[in-house]
Amino acid sequence: MEEQDWWKKAIVYQVYPRSFKDTTGDGTGDLKGVISRLDYIHQLGATAIWLNPIFTSPQVDNGYDVSDYYTIDPIFGTIDDAVELIEEAHKRNLKVIFDFVVNHTSDQHLWFQEALKGPENPYRDFYIWENPKKGGHLPNNWVAVFGGSVWEKEPVGDQYYFHLFKKEMPDLNWDNPEVEKAMLDIGKFWLDHGVDGFRLDAFIHMDKVDDFQIIEMEEGRELVSAQKINAFLPNIKNYVQKLTMDLRKVKKDVFILGEAASADVNLAFEYADPESNMCDAVVSFLIFPEDEKMKDPRLPFNMQSSRLDRKAFKKIMTDWQTKMNPTGGPILYWSNHDMPRAVSRFGNVEQYRDNSSKMLATLMYLQHGIPFIFNGEEIGMRNLQCADHHIFDTPGAIPFYEKAKQLGYSEEHILKELNHTGRDVSRGAMQWDASKFAGFSTVEPWSVVNVETKYNVEDQQKDPNSILAYYQKVLTLKKSAIFREGSFKLTETKDTLYIYERDFDGQRAIICCNLSDTEEHIQEDGISKAGWKIILQNEGNTIDQDAVTLAPYGAIVFMHDTQTAKKL
Repeated sequence: MEEQDWWKKAIVYQVYPRSFKDTTGDGTGDLKGVISRLDYIHQLGATAIWLNPIFTSPQVDNGYDVSDYYTIDPIFGTIDDAVELIEEAHKRNLKVIFDFVVNHTSDQHLWFQEALKGPENPYRDFYIWENPKKGGHLPNNWVAVFGGSVWEKEPVGDQYYFHLFKKEMPDLNWDNPEVEKAMLDIGKFWLDHGVDGFRLDAFIHMDKVDDFQIIEMEEGRELVSAQKINAFLPNIKNYVQKLTMDLRKVKKDVFILGEAASADVNLAFEYADPESNMCDAVVSFLIFPEDEKMKDPRLPFNMQSSRLDRKAFKKIMTDWQTKMNPTGGPILYWSNHDMPRAVSRFGNVEQYRDNSSKMLATLMYLQHGIPFIFNGEEIGMRNLQCADHHIFDTPGAIPFYEKAKQLGYSEEHILKELNHTGRDVSRGAMQWDASKFAGFSTVEPWSVVNVETKYNVEDQQKDPNSILAYYQKVLTLKKSAIFREGSFKLTETKDTLYIYERDFDGQRAIICCNLSDTEEHIQEDGISKAGWKIILQNEGNTIDQDAVTLAPYGAIVFMHDTQTAKKL
């Protein structure tokens, strides 16, 4: 059982391959680049790496449109490079998790190209087809995630195919058992090559409704969200359970992480419940509630910046800590490739960047659960600053720009909003040093790049007080039993404070974090007595007996060991 549950002790480092390290001089990161930095990842304290998609793809959606699951996209390298990466990672006791896109393929995939040959082709039923309405109209009025109808007419023939995302990404028909068999074969192939786990991308959309009825318009709109209609449907459990159970027959300790972006904690537990034989863990995007009172209701809320609703955040995190405890705890993260950078979104980049970054790490990763750290977070990387709205590939970014323009917002304001909320701003090149292209490449990167002194790996490796050094300390603590297995209790405080306790086998830790840019004063009775010590803190905090002053974005971790106290 211990071997099968390795992931419960994991510290996962997310690598966005195209932005991590370029070794070929083409401006795009590659697998050789990841291999070259495995020592760095290991020294940080990670025990596993998760790679965003590296399979062959037209790159319409940054690799989430897969045209061949059995080969590596040439921009990243070869299958030999992938095998070398896995082997070299294992030499450093790093597990390897691949992104597995299960909801859809690229329209360039052999399956879809065969399906286009007509209804009699055996691959036709790998995808979802519908006849037009009378008069040649679309099958219904559903809108795709990236805008426009979910229906695209086939080039030759009269039917439409279903695509929840971009039209180049047709959805798979999981009602067809041949689809499950084909995807299982892909999983087995990569398990045979040494992969330790899979992240099931967008798995909550694998099941579709039984009919494609036209839905009444919402607020006068002509199209309604197909994403909401086709989420969390009953057959998902059957699909995922069958797939994962068969994968576990090949490798009993394979880690299955499900991406359920819109799942609340109860749904997440259903999918991650050990009794369900589905996912080992689930990641949701709903753990960061925002204070939306200042947003313009005429514009999409998700494209407008706002502050974290700290009171609601504390309740949500407590719910996830409590509900997901039997599964090994929730996924702990601040950002990923689909979200803005952590310190830009939740901290204060201009005045308290170091303290913000350190406090966020302390708050999140010393809780019960599995840390997922997005590459660059550990050096305090901030959002990219994109100067042209055409750069943004974030779903809804261009319609937001156009609508905001119509409403009279300035170009400066709209770009500021996009640079705070778009997913593109987190995908910039990893900052290895302060050279021309941040040490990522010898040529201009595929994306915008921030070049900064201090906020790069080379400079921070020389500074014992750097964000990087602090992250290493946090992750060292995370590997101790109290922070891995201890109980969790959030202390009732004002909204600007996040204070919790971890207890395990005679040890007690109190983690005090200030979520604001002003000093906060707290009273921690008894911490001046024997047995208590400070095991971690960032800058500017002061302690006078039991009175604690937390600096702006301050963080302190107190530890009490019963056995030590008895000896004193």
